[in-house]
Amino acid sequence: MAPTLADPFSDSSALLEFVINQGNGVKGLSELGLKALPKQYIQPSEERTCMSNVVPQESIPIIDMSNWEDPKVAKSICDAASKWGFFQIVNHDVPIHVLDTVKDATYRFFRLPAEVKFKYSKDHSSSNNVRFGTSFTPQAEKALEWKYYLSFFYVSEEEASTLWPSACREQVLDYMKKSEVVIKQLLQVLMKGLNINEIDETRESLLMGSMRTNLNYYPKCPNPELTVRVGRHSDVSTLTILLQDEIGGLFVRENERDNWVHVPPIKGSLVINVGDALQIISNGRYRSVEHRVVANGSNNRILVPIFVNPRPAI
Repeated sequence: MAPTLADPFSDSSALLEFVINQGNGVKGLSELGLKALPKQYIQPSEERTCMSNVVPQESIPIIDMSNWEDPKVAKSICDAASKWGFFQIVNHDVPIHVLDTVKDATYRFFRLPAEVKFKYSKDHSSSNNVRFGTSFTPQAEKALEWKYYLSFFYVSEEEASTLWPSACREQVLDYMKKSEVVIKQLLQVLMKGLNINEIDETRESLLMGSMRTNLNYYPKCPNPELTVRVGRHSDVSTLTILLQDEIGGLFVRENERDNWVHVPPIKGSLVINVGDALQIISNGRYRSVEHRVVANGSNNRILVPIFVNPRPAI
């Protein structure tokens, strides 16, 4: 039974029951029409995005990938990875219709009844490789993030066809397969920038031995200025390939200053960022930088990242 608006989750146990145990998540909170953000989601002031720290005239590079082997394009990619750790690519080899269908599939999954989505939560999923949830450890976190996600760790197409939700399975697999072409192009360019001219099987396993895809859903939020969709963090990946919708809200930290640059949505583009693993592999030549996603009071939003990681140790 949903709480009444007159009693909007006065204690954490009521919130966890509704959000976690009943599987309603922040989408369920948003749909209650709450006038005030539950206190558990209020972030410390230093974690909120202060618009006075946003640098409007700055922008991460936008790189045309239609001729990705051109030395000028390759230099642009390496320079962006070195200076920013982030860039957007356009005219890449992932068809626009593939991007559109995976966005549609994301909305389709999150429109499913709570009891259907709940089957994929930590305590009920038939596989550790398919995980549905909200904040990572809501029972322990001091301030929760306004997010909702479905995460897939790719093992095999056989497992995916058996265990991934039918509402989005085919679209996510297609997105991952088509993106792999672009991932290999980018890694080839970035390795050449480190004077590594050939990616053999061992090095390919080191760079892209595993892949995880998230469907991230961020419903509109009361008091968005008090919380975040995703707090400041860097990715542990080699590379992250991010599909964002048209709403916007992704911010990248500018160098060592606490200034932030907005990454504007561009139809058909993919946002690329260097992860911690590639920063280590490149001995700091390529930078893994902090980024975050701000909350929105007017619109629902989705992001679909692919995290390209080294192969896990056995």
